[in-house]
Amino acid sequence: MLAYDPATNPLNNNEWSFPLAECFHIASFAFSVGTIALVDLRLLGLGMRHQKASQILKNTMLWTLGGLIVVITSGLIIFSSDPLRYFYNDAFRFKIITLFLAIVYNYTIHRSVALKDASGAGAAATAVVSLAMWVSITFAGLFYAFT
Repeated sequence: MLAYDPATNPLNNNEWSFPLAECFHIASFAFSVGTIALVDLRLLGLGMRHQKASQILKNTMLWTLGGLIVVITSGLIIFSSDPLRYFYNDAFRFKIITLFLAIVYNYTIHRSVALKDASGAGAAATAVVSLAMWVSITFAGLFYAFT
């Protein structure tokens, strides 16, 4: 049986390919999380008070989706560079599980609350949970790099 050899992956054979993939990954993550954070800040009553949360969500939803598509695609490309190393890392597994939960949360509960232009403790709690998940994904990505 042939074992996977990371040395055969094109990402590992060119000095620019892996950093370039990382740049796309990080930039698109920042972009998608940034658009989600705009809605969260509005739900918290901390920003963009001249617009309703539903309007911010509608204005940013294609940008958010585009960012998530690029971040997932680039993440799969990066993962292919050494899948066993990633798979057996606890921080990476936490990141992937939390990413899945955050995406589901974003397109269900978070979206529903924003579209209703909810306010008060429920809206704030929704925003805090959203922000906590996205921040924890960021930290998990950083922890992976140092473990």
